[in-house]
Amino acid sequence: MADILSTGVSGLLAFQQALDVTSNNIANSSTPGYSVENIELTPEPAQGTAGGYVGSGVEVEGIVRSYNELLAQQVNTSQASYSSYNTLATQAGQIDNMLSDSSTGLTATLQSFVNALQTLSTSPSSTASRQALLTQAQALVQQINSYGSQISTYGSQLEQQIGSDVTQVNSIASSIAQLNTQIASDLAGGQTPNELEDQRDTLINQLSQYVSVNTATESNGAMDVYIGNGQALVTGGTSQQLAAIPNQYNPTEYDIGVTSAGGTTDVTSEISGGELGGLLASRSQVLDPAQNALGLIATGLATIMNQQQASGTDLTGAQGQPMFSVPPVQVGASSNNTGSATVSASISNLGSLTADDYTLSYQGGAWQLTDATTGQAVTMTGAGTAASPFQAAGLSIVVSGSPANGDSYLIQPTEAAPAGLALLLTSPNQIAAASLAQTAASASNTGSGVISAATITNPASWVADTYTLSFTSPTQYQVTNSGGTVVASGAYTAGQPISFEGAQVTVTGAPATGDSFTITPSTASNSGDNSNVLAMISALSANTLAGGTTSLTSAANNLVAQVGVTTQQAQNNASAQQSVNQDATTALSNVSGVNLDAEAAKMLQYQQAYQAMAQVIQASGTMFTSLMTAITDG
Repeated sequence: MADILSTGVSGLLAFQQALDVTSNNIANSSTPGYSVENIELTPEPAQGTAGGYVGSGVEVEGIVRSYNELLAQQVNTSQASYSSYNTLATQAGQIDNMLSDSSTGLTATLQSFVNALQTLSTSPSSTASRQALLTQAQALVQQINSYGSQISTYGSQLEQQIGSDVTQVNSIASSIAQLNTQIASDLAGGQTPNELEDQRDTLINQLSQYVSVNTATESNGAMDVYIGNGQALVTGGTSQQLAAIPNQYNPTEYDIGVTSAGGTTDVTSEISGGELGGLLASRSQVLDPAQNALGLIATGLATIMNQQQASGTDLTGAQGQPMFSVPPVQVGASSNNTGSATVSASISNLGSLTADDYTLSYQGGAWQLTDATTGQAVTMTGAGTAASPFQAAGLSIVVSGSPANGDSYLIQPTEAAPAGLALLLTSPNQIAAASLAQTAASASNTGSGVISAATITNPASWVADTYTLSFTSPTQYQVTNSGGTVVASGAYTAGQPISFEGAQVTVTGAPATGDSFTITPSTASNSGDNSNVLAMISALSANTLAGGTTSLTSAANNLVAQVGVTTQQAQNNASAQQSVNQDATTALSNVSGVNLDAEAAKMLQYQQAYQAMAQVIQASGTMFTSLMTAITDG
C-alpha cells in the first residue's frame, strides 16, 4: 500500500539519479563525441484505496541520449565528400604547381627550345647558336625527366597512403564490430549502453574520413556499416577486412580487395568518398593522365624532331641523326593470365596516337582492344602477326604464342616516355639545319617561275641524286633523275607542291616552256642553308597530334590547363562540402551537444526536487514518531 515514506524515498532516489545524469552531462560538455543524456521518469503504479487510487511515487524508466540518426548520416556523408575532394585537390595541386610555373613550367621551357631553333635559323652555320640549341634541348629533356620522376614519386607516396588508409579502415571496422557485440549484449540485458553507442558513432564518423559510409541498425541494436557503393564492411559483430592488392598489370599500384575464406575480391570500383576514394580518384584523374599526356608530348617531340633531322644534313654534310630517344611502348601482362602468348607494340602513326592506355584481351577466340580510359572498344585492322600487325590508335601490335580465353594485356603507349626521354646528339655539328637537297634555277630560264627550298617529306624514300624539274609547257612539268628517267610529271598549278622520290618542292610564278630547275643533294658547303631548321619550327607548331587537331605546344598548354581546371574544381568542391559538413555538424551538435545553461537549470530543478523529497521523508518520520508517542502514552 502506498505511503508517504516510500513515495518520498522513490522521489529522493530518482532525483539523486537525475542529478547524477546532469552532473555527468556537465562534466562531458567538452568531450568529443559525447551525446547529452536525459533521464526519463515515470510514475509508480497507483495503489487502490477506499477513496480511490493513490500514487505510490516515481521510478526511473531509463537514461537516453539525445541523438538524431539522420543528422549524423548527413555529417558522415558530407565528411566523406569533403575528405575525397580535399585529397584530390591536394594531389592535383602538386602537379598543377609543378607544370604551371610561368618561368620554369613546361610551356615556358618548350618555348625556349623553339626560340633557340628560331635563333639558329638566322645563323645556321653558327657554332654558338647550335650549342645554344643543344643546351635548350638538354634543359627540355631534363625538365620532362624531372616531371616524370616527380609524378612517379607522388604516385609512390599515394600508393603508400592507400595501404595506410586500408589499415586504418580495418582497425576502425574491427572496433565497430566489437562495440556491436557489446551493445547488443547490454541491450539484451536491459541496459542502455549510451557510452558505447557514442563510441560507435565516433568511429563511424572517423571511418567517413577514409571512405563514404552508410549504416543500417539491426533489431538487436547492432549497426551494419556499408562503404563506397554498397560494399558491406561490418555486419553485426563481424567485420570484413580490406586489403591493398597489387594491380594485375602493374604490381607497384594498389587496388582494393575484400578478403574472405574464399579469397580476395577486387572491390576498387566500389570504393568512393573519403580520403581513400580521393586517392583512387587522384590516381585515375590526375597522376596517370598527367604522366601519359606528358609522355605523349615527349614522344611527339622526339618523333617530330627525329623525322626532321632525317630530312636534313648536318654541318659535315651527313644526313641528320636522331636528336632524341624515347622508351618503347610498355606492355604489361595480367598476373591472371594462364596462356603463353606474348604481345609487343610500337608507335606507327603519331597523328593517331593518344595519351590513353589500352587493354588487349583474348575473348571467344579473338583479340579485342579496349580504351582503358573510356571503356570503349577500339577497332583493329591487320592479323596481329609480324608481317601484318594489328593497327589501331596509332599503334602496331604483334601477338604470338598461345593465349588462353580471358588473358589480357595493358598497353601503355606513352607512360614510360617522360622518364626515358634522352638527348642523343653530342655535338653542335650534328644539328641538321640544312635540307637534304638544294634547289637552283637554270640561268637560261625566261619565265618568272621561282622554286622553293626542297623539303624531304619521307627520308626513307629519298634517293640522293640530281633531279631536273623541267616545264614542257607553261602548264605541264616533269621531273627526271640523272639517268634521264621521269620520276614525276603532271599539270602545273602555281603554289601547289610537286612531290617525287620522298621530296617536295613548290614553284610559284609563271614558268615558260623549256624553263628548268635542279634539285641536288646537299653537301657541307651548304651549311648556310636554314630550310630544315625552319621545317623543324613549322613541324613543332603544326597540328600533328590527336588526329591532326593539336600541335605539340598546344598539347603542352592543354595539359597545364587540364590539371589546373581539375585542381580548381576539386578545391571549389572541397570548400563547398566543408561548409555543408560544418552546417551538418552544428545541427547535430544542437541536438546532441551539452547546453550548459540548460543543464544548470535542470541541476537547480532536480536539486530543489531532491530537497523537497527529503522534507517529505522528514515529515513521514515526524508523523511516525507522533503516532508511536500517542500509542505509547495511551
